[in-house]
Amino acid sequence: MASQIRRPNAQLIHEQAHIEKEPILPALRSPHSLLYATRPGALPARFRRERVLIVGCADVGVRVARELGARVRLLALTSSAQRVPTLRALGITPLVGNLDQPASIRRLAGLATRVVHLAPPLETGRGDARTQQLLAVLRRRTLPQHLVYGSTSGVYGDCQGEIAIETRAANPGTTRARRRIDAEQRVRHFGRATGAGVNVLRIPGIYASDRVGGTPRERLVKGTPVLRQADDVFTNHIHADDLARACVAALWRGLPGRVLNVNDDSVLKMGDYFDLAADLYGLPRPPRIARDGAQNQLSLMLLSFMSESRRMDNTRLKKELRFKLRYPTVAQGLVAA
Repeated sequence: MASQIRRPNAQLIHEQAHIEKEPILPALRSPHSLLYATRPGALPARFRRERVLIVGCADVGVRVARELGARVRLLALTSSAQRVPTLRALGITPLVGNLDQPASIRRLAGLATRVVHLAPPLETGRGDARTQQLLAVLRRRTLPQHLVYGSTSGVYGDCQGEIAIETRAANPGTTRARRRIDAEQRVRHFGRATGAGVNVLRIPGIYASDRVGGTPRERLVKGTPVLRQADDVFTNHIHADDLARACVAALWRGLPGRVLNVNDDSVLKMGDYFDLAADLYGLPRPPRIARDGAQNQLSLMLLSFMSESRRMDNTRLKKELRFKLRYPTVAQGLVAA
């Protein structure tokens, strides 16, 4: 009987022992090793997923992450180490770095297949150095397939109530909007120079009941006045959830180099918007004042918003991205809240 028992091959035992000592993956010392470390053969599922980097992962960035969920590998740049646990709890891999410190963001190069850039410019200077630094880093290694930049509708300036479509010439009336134009131009040049797909989203006023300062309630409670009907201006809005969904849609469906207005279907003047909200909340409507007297009662920021009137057209958003608004009007969004 003993002669019939097959003895293990000595060479096979040696090879198995050697394999058991090998780590499943190489030591992971950097974001690149974390994302790209592999062994021969098929990649694990977690490495086959698209990698989406969110730059500026505040309220809207978090909504983008929730919209994407487990379909992709989520990464987020944060300048605050205190936010790391929060981002991890959301299923996001946090990368601590600061767009104002170029050396701290070098490791972003080649990490992501798609990028959502929502970080605002600094409040000083003529251009957007933050966008400049980010794009310089993204050029260094494998380029992202697509980059979506969140700009502002303020780049149109005062349209005197006329309709603003994406082909309308930019006419920024504030230094804040001029910095956004600089960022837009840099992003579009990046796309042309590298072949990466890019989209610029021009975003109006963002609202949501679960967003800090995301509804007119606080202003209504304070009794902050609005312009009288004769002096009032058209404003534009988008629900924060619809904005996040538009960012995701642009990441995959956006035509290269295109600018898109991201606003709902509402056609409202600012005072009418606050009247609508007051009626919904059961609060008094705000007092109306003439433009001449507004400078003595309103902040400079609010005055700047009241000095520009435009009606944004969202046809391109709906047709090119095949996008359906969850909250087509402000009234529907506020009621849902």
